[in-house]
Amino acid sequence: MKLLVLGGTRFVSREVATQAVTRGWDVTCACRGESGTLPDGVRHLSWDRADEAPDALREGVWDAVIDVARLPSHVRRAVAATAEAHWVFVSTVSVYSDNSSPAMGPFAEPVTDDVDLAVDPDAYGGMKVACEQVVHSQAASSVVARPGLIVGPGDPTGRFAHWPQRLARGGEVLAPGRPEDVVQVIDVRDLATWLLDLAESRTTGAYDAVGTPMPLGELLFAVGAGVGNPSPDLTWVDQDFLEGQGVEPWSGEGSLPLWLPRPEYGGMLAHDPGPAVAAGLRLRSVEETAPGCLDSPVVAISPEREAEVLAAWHAR
Repeated sequence: MKLLVLGGTRFVSREVATQAVTRGWDVTCACRGESGTLPDGVRHLSWDRADEAPDALREGVWDAVIDVARLPSHVRRAVAATAEAHWVFVSTVSVYSDNSSPAMGPFAEPVTDDVDLAVDPDAYGGMKVACEQVVHSQAASSVVARPGLIVGPGDPTGRFAHWPQRLARGGEVLAPGRPEDVVQVIDVRDLATWLLDLAESRTTGAYDAVGTPMPLGELLFAVGAGVGNPSPDLTWVDQDFLEGQGVEPWSGEGSLPLWLPRPEYGGMLAHDPGPAVAAGLRLRSVEETAPGCLDSPVVAISPEREAEVLAAWHAR
């Protein structure tokens, strides 16, 4: 199997390349090579995707291409250069415009221009829609995988690692929202394995590449069990109070990861993994995922700020 990975130095694309080498495949990673190290055993094809595709990429014979790009111009150049290959495109559930619902639609309006997400973060879903359209319309055959929150070893975002690390420390834990709020995560290792299976089988179509939906309370207890704290001391603090305290949802400085405002985001982490599982996706438990996140970077609420919010909650 001759595989072209567009990327290969960070998180999802690096895990894909690593596992492909383990399978004994002939793996080429096309990237600048500046965002991290490439796995042992891959061939590096230097390419800044702001430029035209190099001759070695256009003239190569690829069985499959796996891409995680978000900029439409990057995908257009790559598909034009490798249109005869089977394309596996990693999109996102953010292509859906209604986050209150877990349905596969309606879609965001496509954004065909490259947009700086630091200027307009809301363009992300629309750009991914445009990328999907290019892949479906121009590649010889293609499949689209739409993950939700991807977690596990190598995650640079810190959006999930807060919880294994926080629960491993013990003590009273600030738990956001309601324990019955549904959430889901997918381990990067499971996603990468499935993407390679899709490439090898030349599967077509589009799937929500998501983990098992579960109540947040159940997930936190599973994470705790995975890091040696099976009965964490969780104090549930409601959404209105957290917002009044200036606590941010989802990600970033001062945030509580996995917390999303309800009901407007009630469906974003509640998609159905059934079709993907039927197509071969195999999911490990959150308890198995959690230990691999103990060394990951975390950008979230600080211990001091968490204590302040808990004190305010108890004193209300």
